[in-house]
Amino acid sequence: MNTRIGSGARPDTLLRAMTGPRYLVTGWAWRALAYTLTTLMVGGVLLLVAAPIYAPWAIFVSMIGRDTSVAGYMVFTFVAGVAMVLFFAPLVAIPLGALERRRLRLVLPGPAGSGHRTPPPGLWGWVRTRYTEASTWREVAYAGVMAVGFGLALVLVGSLTTLTLVLAASPLILASDGEEYVSMGWTVLTSPAEAVPYALLSPLVLILLVYCCGALSYGHGVVARALLVGPPKEELYAELDQVTESRARLANAFEYERRRIERDLHDGAQQRLVALSMDLGMARVDLEEGSPADLRVAAAQVKVDDLIDELRELVRGIHPRVLSDRGLPAALAELADHTPVPVSLATDLPRRPPAHVEGTAYFVVAEALTNVYKHAGGEAVTVHAELRGDPRGETLVVEVTDQGHGGADPARGSGLTGMADRVAVMGGTMDLSSPVGGPTRIRVELPCTNDRPEAAK
Repeated sequence: MNTRIGSGARPDTLLRAMTGPRYLVTGWAWRALAYTLTTLMVGGVLLLVAAPIYAPWAIFVSMIGRDTSVAGYMVFTFVAGVAMVLFFAPLVAIPLGALERRRLRLVLPGPAGSGHRTPPPGLWGWVRTRYTEASTWREVAYAGVMAVGFGLALVLVGSLTTLTLVLAASPLILASDGEEYVSMGWTVLTSPAEAVPYALLSPLVLILLVYCCGALSYGHGVVARALLVGPPKEELYAELDQVTESRARLANAFEYERRRIERDLHDGAQQRLVALSMDLGMARVDLEEGSPADLRVAAAQVKVDDLIDELRELVRGIHPRVLSDRGLPAALAELADHTPVPVSLATDLPRRPPAHVEGTAYFVVAEALTNVYKHAGGEAVTVHAELRGDPRGETLVVEVTDQGHGGADPARGSGLTGMADRVAVMGGTMDLSSPVGGPTRIRVELPCTNDRPEAAK
């Protein structure tokens, strides 16, 4: 169904108001004038406040074209200008952006979020966040746009306002004593009678001024919205949902490939190696004990048995069968038995969590125990796993604590980053506490929801 807006309907944007016949009697004309006048005020204050920032650039431009004796000064002023922009321009641009987003509602109503992230507590957290996000440097770019807009508004408003006043007052000026002529630039008026037609043109110039302010305000507002306003929260949430779904699909694909590799190794290569070991054992029956052939076959059988053990360890590292058959407590117990460091295990799992939650928890504990005996030098480890909450909203909580030397840092490639990423894919959280000297505690919380898409079979 098409809806036709009548001629009496109020325009909802400045651009529609300017293209309509009633622009001069709408509130948009006054809003555009207010925006232009406040642009002059804000721009004037900006030029004063930002003078230390653009002063090196003004000096640098003034030196261009001179002899080479000032080359050193030019380099110095250029470096000083860059430093002022990098270090001090954000301090001016950030409050300017906040003010301009409020002022933008005069000509472009609508959501006007900043796009800034919430910084961590403390001064250093604020500096690190603000100086590294794109929103800040877009505001710095807008400060330059604001200076240009201030210049255009000053020239436009100043010239048209002056022209309107001169045209309107020209008959009075010529009628007063002592004034013989008024120069209009393109002509010279010498009597009030000659000035009257020009005075009648002053309302037209005033109308032109109002329309020019509207056009300038709309263009300025479009640029301001593009540079200062971040995407709506709904759009950010939608993008976050897409990223989360994409990570879940990648996790599902990995899970499917892991199961396929595990099945091929266990049911294929491992069974063939077992059969080969049995064949070698049967072949030794027909050989003379201690003969060279018997010794070579025996050595081959030992190698096959070692390869079977390595393959079993590989399959266990991918996904232990005991985890699928008997659940997380039995899998953690087996993992503790194979860990060189003494492990104290406590589990409180009245029911089995979903398979993807069990797999993630097992991976976290396995990686944590590996870090303990490879990096932490701990002499004892405590592993605790329990289900918290009711069956409708349970959370699997896993804690691994070791008495090592501490100082664990994800940036050093200890596997902690991979653990955190895998936990995040499942919608969980991971907390790490590892002061120098120990102990190190890893706490993981995994929501036990069954709404995770299953991998293709």
